[in-house]
Amino acid sequence: MKMKQVAFLFLIFLASQTVHSWKKDEFRACDQTPFCKRARFRKPGACTLIAHDVSISDGDLTAKLIPKAPHDQDQDQIKPLTLSVSVYQNGIMRLKIDEDPSLDPPKKRFQVADVVISEFETKKLWLQSASTEKINGDDGGLSSVVYLSDGYEAVLRHDPFEVYVREKAGNRRVVSLNSHGLFDFEQLRVKKEDEDWEERFRGHTDTRPYGPQSISFDVSFYGSDFVYGIPEHATSFALKPTRGPGVEESEPYRLFNLDVFEYLHESPFGIYGSIPFMVSHGKSGQSSGFFWLNAAEMQIDVLAKGWDAEGGILMPTEQSRIDTFWMSEAGIVDTFFFVGPGPKDVVKQYVSVTGLPAMPQLFSTGYHQCRWNYRDEEDVENVDSKFDEHDIPYDVLWLDIEHTDGKRYFTWDKMLFPHPEEMQRKLAAKGRHMVTIVDPHIKRDESFHLHKDASQRGYYVKDATGKDYDGWCWPGSSSYPDMLNPEIRSWWAEKFSYDNYVGSTPSLYIWNDMNEPSVFNGPEVTMPRDALHLGGVEHRELHNAYGYYFHMATAEGLLKRGDGKDRPFVLSRAFFAGSQRYGAVWTGDNSADWDHLRVSVPMVLTLGLTGMTFSGADVGGFFGNPEPELLVRWYQLGAYYPFFRGHAHHDTKRREPWLFGERNTALMRDAIRIRYTLLPYFYTLFREANVSGVPVVRPLWMEFPSDEVAFINDEAFMVGNSLLVQGIYTARAKHASVYLPGKESWYDLRTGTAYKGGKVHKLEVSEESIPAFQRAGTIVPRKDRFRRSSTQMLHDPYTLVIALNSSQAAEGELYVDDGKSYDFKHGAYIHRRFVFSNGHLTSSPVGNSRFSSDCIIERVILLGYTPGAKTALVEPGNQKTEIELGPLRFGGQHAAVAVTIRKPGVRVAEDWKIKIL
Repeated sequence: MKMKQVAFLFLIFLASQTVHSWKKDEFRACDQTPFCKRARFRKPGACTLIAHDVSISDGDLTAKLIPKAPHDQDQDQIKPLTLSVSVYQNGIMRLKIDEDPSLDPPKKRFQVADVVISEFETKKLWLQSASTEKINGDDGGLSSVVYLSDGYEAVLRHDPFEVYVREKAGNRRVVSLNSHGLFDFEQLRVKKEDEDWEERFRGHTDTRPYGPQSISFDVSFYGSDFVYGIPEHATSFALKPTRGPGVEESEPYRLFNLDVFEYLHESPFGIYGSIPFMVSHGKSGQSSGFFWLNAAEMQIDVLAKGWDAEGGILMPTEQSRIDTFWMSEAGIVDTFFFVGPGPKDVVKQYVSVTGLPAMPQLFSTGYHQCRWNYRDEEDVENVDSKFDEHDIPYDVLWLDIEHTDGKRYFTWDKMLFPHPEEMQRKLAAKGRHMVTIVDPHIKRDESFHLHKDASQRGYYVKDATGKDYDGWCWPGSSSYPDMLNPEIRSWWAEKFSYDNYVGSTPSLYIWNDMNEPSVFNGPEVTMPRDALHLGGVEHRELHNAYGYYFHMATAEGLLKRGDGKDRPFVLSRAFFAGSQRYGAVWTGDNSADWDHLRVSVPMVLTLGLTGMTFSGADVGGFFGNPEPELLVRWYQLGAYYPFFRGHAHHDTKRREPWLFGERNTALMRDAIRIRYTLLPYFYTLFREANVSGVPVVRPLWMEFPSDEVAFINDEAFMVGNSLLVQGIYTARAKHASVYLPGKESWYDLRTGTAYKGGKVHKLEVSEESIPAFQRAGTIVPRKDRFRRSSTQMLHDPYTLVIALNSSQAAEGELYVDDGKSYDFKHGAYIHRRFVFSNGHLTSSPVGNSRFSSDCIIERVILLGYTPGAKTALVEPGNQKTEIELGPLRFGGQHAAVAVTIRKPGVRVAEDWKIKIL
């Protein structure tokens, strides 16, 4: 009997290993990817290129890159490469290296279009001259130096070729490229008779008609102790080394958009999106950044200290430094160096290149309820009514693929959803919205008008033979629109008109899934690399941007639908640099376990750092059935994600918040209500992101850049500059260690208790909440009345929570507009700055705005204020109002009290002053 049990357990073990090995084997590792394997084999100093014919041309510093030594006759001739260094406002340097078009290469290398915004090009500084200097200890080697910005210079070293930016004072380097001589550029050439350029993987053959064309180089960040960014990976926020001393065998961080279900946490494996932007930060409190505009597959190594001990060529330096190694299958070198010096400066510089995040509609910042799938109209109505029955606010109900007629997008299953417009109108009557899914795979069915139209127009991506590419996805046999083509993007956008999308209404918005693109029978579950796009561009060259172009076209469709007046809401799974201009993203198909709850924080932090501020993770986990405690903890954390959505796979048990007993329902209700209470603060932060790029959710070191303890803390995060949130990531936790940075105090959001900054606090935790604090010296706006949706809160009064610092001072802001249109771009908004100092609270305008609101300030709560005064004077009007102890927040089990100025009655849109007497 015992032997049978052992055998049975062994079979279970094998089955579990098969699942994991299947996932691993389905996708290529670096040593199965020839360009990555070749690049990793290179040694420091292998690059022999030198900069020749250095001059100023068309406002750029230009040069030819040629081999230093005569070339071996038996090898392929290396042709000169073109190099240009351009300088832009605010300390941004752009370096481009490409094949020389005058030397007639076999094809033009792909340059990613429509990512760099047109406004950026207007900020170019036209260089007039370059100075030349000798490099110390380099036998008289020369460098060309040009102005970058006040305090910074860009330098091109001639022999060996190297490019870097440095501070003028002391010549301290900031970011450099090819300091270790690892640069390599595989030039396009004619195939020889005996060559086999094909690559094979798991039964798939990549014809590779243009042969090897990869690019690789080293990038060094100076004065740096950690690097961050390059999403999307389920791993720590501070990127761990992948090569060098003390590093076990590791894969590079891969950037290749893939449909990876149940992805593993703590892995450098690339998943749904790719942004090749890295940010460094160090003990000096300074940051820098590097961005490579390239949409081909990329692999990036973070190199451990001492990796170059054998033959490194970089001169000794007292600066701390992190070296990285970037590899791409194709494309050109089109890179951007950002000097910072602060972390927010780096983010601002990056979004000045790729665009500011879109301003979302107010409703989309509330809670979203989703499932694969709500069965039919009756199910929708029942779920909606249950939210009301249990007094839980929400804003959006989502429909997955089963709502369509046989997975034909822009259609409805007539049996299950016979009256889609009426269904949407019922939700809209409560101020709620609906989202439906529209994926890029189009069912190959001659009776389907969308397929017939796309096929007749020749709008599909082609296979390597020039025929419409036919892949397998949810509908079965499917083809994919060539979204690289602007004409096809316009055609797609028209499909969202009310005439074309029959059954849609103005309260319906869109979800783009599977847009990596996912192809079930394709290599690595995606499109073959030799598939062809507009102008003969191979899919390998633009793969990581396919979902970006699809997202762009969908957002443009909703914009057209609303005559350019209605802000689109489009959620996308795949993304690329610039996706922040078109909508929200989420972290994809996560799992209902504590590790995935934990890793969601660094994933969302990384997305925000790289421009994608409107992001979140599926609350509860997409796969699996969360235990009630995990689900509650996820709601408590998810309430602070910028994008807050519950979602689940169709094989999971139903998990709406009222299905786990009264106690758990109350806990989840409370978590969701906290989000709604804080919506004015969140919306203000989304506006800050919209004008500056600074993310809604931030790492602690973005607000405390010199606090070394914060550099690797990715269990806690800041919401704006005012709130700190610490998740609970283990079952049955009784205590939590929370690090509160800075010198000032922090106030518990629920109790108002003050805690000292600059230390770790071991706190008791209960099931009721996760640790969350307001920073002393800040003012947070709230709305405390509970409604069904954010739309119904529109005219509700505000509460201001003032957390006083050691000087008995604080400040904060509030941004208000109509929550839906673009009128704010023409001044139709309210933007107020609140300052508390010397016992006076004042409200003053930020900018010139023209928007009216009858909303008033209902309460002013003072944290850290010693009770004593009984009255306050409101000006203008010379009106007295009472000061008393009142509830810190409504709802919840234990209502803490705080000093409260009751009913000051001042209008949120006006100037006023409240004096404590």
